[in-house]
Amino acid sequence: MDKAQRPGRRTVLSVAALGAGAAVLGGGAGTALAAGRGHGGHGGGELPVPLVVGHRGASGYRPEHTFGSYQLALDMGADVIEQDLVPTKDGHLVCRHENDITATTDVADHPEFAGRKTTKTVDGVKLTGWFTEDFTLAELKTLRAKERIPQTRQHNTLYDGRWQVPEFEEVLQWAEREGRKRGRRIWLHIETKHPTYFRKLGLGLEERLARLLRQYGRHKKDSPNFLQSFEPSSIQRLDKLVDCPKVVLLGTLKDQPWDFKEAGDKRTVADLVKPEGLRWIASFAQGIGPDLTVIIPRTSDGKLGKPSSVVKDAHDAGLVLHPYTVRNENTFLPVDLRKGSDPNAYGDSLAYFKALFATGIDGLFSDNPDTALLVAAEFRKG
Repeated sequence: MDKAQRPGRRTVLSVAALGAGAAVLGGGAGTALAAGRGHGGHGGGELPVPLVVGHRGASGYRPEHTFGSYQLALDMGADVIEQDLVPTKDGHLVCRHENDITATTDVADHPEFAGRKTTKTVDGVKLTGWFTEDFTLAELKTLRAKERIPQTRQHNTLYDGRWQVPEFEEVLQWAEREGRKRGRRIWLHIETKHPTYFRKLGLGLEERLARLLRQYGRHKKDSPNFLQSFEPSSIQRLDKLVDCPKVVLLGTLKDQPWDFKEAGDKRTVADLVKPEGLRWIASFAQGIGPDLTVIIPRTSDGKLGKPSSVVKDAHDAGLVLHPYTVRNENTFLPVDLRKGSDPNAYGDSLAYFKALFATGIDGLFSDNPDTALLVAAEFRKG
């Protein structure tokens, strides 16, 4: 496959093939897209290409990581729903983008927890607030979720206080119920957050996650979930525990995984997206989830640039690509795709989705899965 995937092409990504690793997916550009052909219905584990991941649910319309957000994303038709996992003091996994819950819950309104406010350094960043690892699950369940960026998404504040913080096991149970109702499996994209930090606290994420996946039968090669992390060592650890597909998340080219910093590994994302780095990732993972600018860099003045070779190079290494995150608001879009002067108004995200899908990526994350699906359909039709 060349770097442009033409509209009108329909292809299916087999997660059974993904689980088999690079040996199955390797063999040339485009193999990641073609691998599923001939595996129709295998384990019920086929996904459209390009697929759409509901980023923290449908977080463009509901407070992130709530059942309101997950349900809306599923109802909109998102192919996969994302969860970020952090632990509680008593070792339960809950769904929050960060362990700092100051901006995403009403914890500041609870006088009984005023004494829990503290300052910590998480992955080199000094933060002051309230943190999940200082609360039991029962205590967290007394809090209510709220919109993380109310200045951008004022309409989401309508739902502040409506939902609790979900426990990950509750999400697995929800997925089972929805799967039975819809007659199909519900796909999840599950991230371990700050795994090195939590391991040092005695709250290792990977073993707890693997235990739950086994309990709910989601640990197999064709299970309906991807596991993801910004720390490659977390994916390597998970690779020894469960067989389901795994994705290494990558920041911008200058970024360095935190576990690399801890270990004295000097490699950056720029090194990892070179052919050698991609082959290394393919030895323990089946995909990468890079920042959007790794796929299509922006120019010095913030406009949309020309696609890089990363899609072709990753496919050559047998990896699928699920870059992140497209959002409809001007403030998140390339300068030349913004409309008007209001940073919170919608810009031309349709054009951005189209440019990204045209590179041949296998899917992407979006806060607005309905918008993403509208464009993805153009690239799925046979």
